[in-house]
Amino acid sequence: MRIKVLIICALMLCCFQDSVKAQYVLNEADKEFEQYNYEKAIDLYEQAYKKKATLHAAQRLAACYQYQRNYKQTESWYAIAAGMEKSPSENTLLYAKALQNNSKYSEARIQFNKYADLNKNLDPSLKNMWLRSCDSAMYWMKEPKSVIINNEKALNSPQSDWGAVMQKGMIVFSSDRGLTSKDEQSGNKPFLKFDGLKATAKKIYGWTGNHYLRLYTKTGSDSIALFPIEAGTEYHVGPASFTQKGDEMYFTLTRIPEKLDYTKVKILNGKLATVNIEIYNSKKDASGKWTKPVAFKYNMANEYSVGDPFISADGKILYFSSNMPGGKGGTDLYVCHKTDAGDWGLPVNLTEINTEGNERSPSFDGNHNFYFSSDGRIGMGGLDIFSARLLGGKISEPQNMGYPVNSPQDDFTFNLSTATTGFLSSNRIDGLGEDDIYSFSQQLMLNFKLTGIVYNKTTGQPLGNAIVTLNKTSGSALKVETDSNGRFKFNLEKEAYYLLTGEKTSFRSDGKSLTTVGLTVSTEIKKDLYLVAIEINKAIKLENIYYDFDKSNIRADAAIELDKLVKIMTDNPTIWIELGSHTDSRGNDAYNLALSQRRADAAVQYIVDKGISKNRITAVGYGETRLLNQCANGVKCTPAEHQLNRRTEFTIVKK
Repeated sequence: MRIKVLIICALMLCCFQDSVKAQYVLNEADKEFEQYNYEKAIDLYEQAYKKKATLHAAQRLAACYQYQRNYKQTESWYAIAAGMEKSPSENTLLYAKALQNNSKYSEARIQFNKYADLNKNLDPSLKNMWLRSCDSAMYWMKEPKSVIINNEKALNSPQSDWGAVMQKGMIVFSSDRGLTSKDEQSGNKPFLKFDGLKATAKKIYGWTGNHYLRLYTKTGSDSIALFPIEAGTEYHVGPASFTQKGDEMYFTLTRIPEKLDYTKVKILNGKLATVNIEIYNSKKDASGKWTKPVAFKYNMANEYSVGDPFISADGKILYFSSNMPGGKGGTDLYVCHKTDAGDWGLPVNLTEINTEGNERSPSFDGNHNFYFSSDGRIGMGGLDIFSARLLGGKISEPQNMGYPVNSPQDDFTFNLSTATTGFLSSNRIDGLGEDDIYSFSQQLMLNFKLTGIVYNKTTGQPLGNAIVTLNKTSGSALKVETDSNGRFKFNLEKEAYYLLTGEKTSFRSDGKSLTTVGLTVSTEIKKDLYLVAIEINKAIKLENIYYDFDKSNIRADAAIELDKLVKIMTDNPTIWIELGSHTDSRGNDAYNLALSQRRADAAVQYIVDKGISKNRITAVGYGETRLLNQCANGVKCTPAEHQLNRRTEFTIVKK
């Protein structure tokens, strides 16, 4: 009896210590979150959640991933948060928007309706816009525009690359890649966050863990180089817009004002402030060098931001975005005209364009077509690119440019290079980095089609509302939602290689490769996909995981099987697993328990060494406590019967 009491007391002490440690880790995570260091906060919040699953940790993880625009993780954590006890209705709305970002429009529709039911005072027009956006997006994806979108991998990096424009045969763009060891400017957010008590880091931007934004150039086959201008700031620089002659440029930057007015900037916890972005311009001098940047007349860093400049071909009209007072909401688009005296006139709000949301990245082509991005209109999710006609001072009703110009994520900085080609920026899923630069061009006649059905692998039944992605090698991705019979279809390009993948909430993904290389006649290619349902806390045996007698090192044959698990976790980045190792009953019980733990630890370390976050996997040695047959201590069994109990299993504990 005394031993049982001691064991219970020990268990209670362990639980208390875990709870205290979880709270300590949670407090440290909150500090990083408040400093906008989301990369560090994620690691700490995940550790805290593993020790104790709290609503606070789940919400904060969802928010961190949302700020980093990792939409799959955002969806996963908002799904958890929205389903927890006493969860505020706002989590349901954010879950709906995350589903929208992941092309899951049918599911998003359900959550938008659920949120509306929880909030009876919701503006009906807002609900209507959400639902119409879901319906429109599903239609656009089933009937895509004849446009080829390609990821410009020669320009992109694993970081953020965006705002590309063609200038005199040279591509100019912004990036936070940190090209050289001396580079101290880059990042990927329009606002600079910093600790008010000490200078912000000059090389690393805590929001993303990347450098600060700078302007870069690429000409032909030349390597990428820094744009030759002294911007006069150690923080964000870019993107840029040029006049037709190329002798004058306008761009954004962030700088910390010499006299930062803390009464007018955003202060959090008495320490953190937001420094607003500004517009500057520079001209080429007689020697061809860019002169010292000059501040735009309406910069007001202590009051509001001005950014996204687009200068007209003749340099007499400047379009930009701003959250200055008097707008409709978020960031609005404005226009300034140069006076006869060469000064900039008052900013005029483009009221026909602006909404209560955010309008960004204005641009024009040579045919009076006006392009911009907005998240305040019926769209696919995030910022969508719209077009309108501007003639005689009047702006036509903006039109969504559809799919695949737009995606469920942010799409912006649409800039034409010719009448039918140009660049846009997007953080759409399956890109090379955070924001990527994409080229677009009119699509040629298509000769090949892909059709297929997505099935539940276990039941053999078709899966409706699954998301199928067609990813072109060295190109871009197309997505579509399956119909009620699980069917999907795509048009294919000539001489191309593709990866086809299918996914659905609560299922593990599946993928297949295909190609049109060598096809000379019109062909319909058929490929079906089979998804496996995720069952929480159900053990899945890993075959052929063997260890040498009394050893815990990973053998070559075991590594082959563990690599399969690595692939599952890579293909399904939101799942967490427990990896359990089991022994048979032969030998000392305590020794078997310790041996199985060492084996589980070794297997987990192998998986972590392959790039899987340690927070996503837990090692548990069960020894001989979970035998699959009658072969307990003292029972005579065959080697095959003992072998059945010597196994390694993984259990999905979070999907």
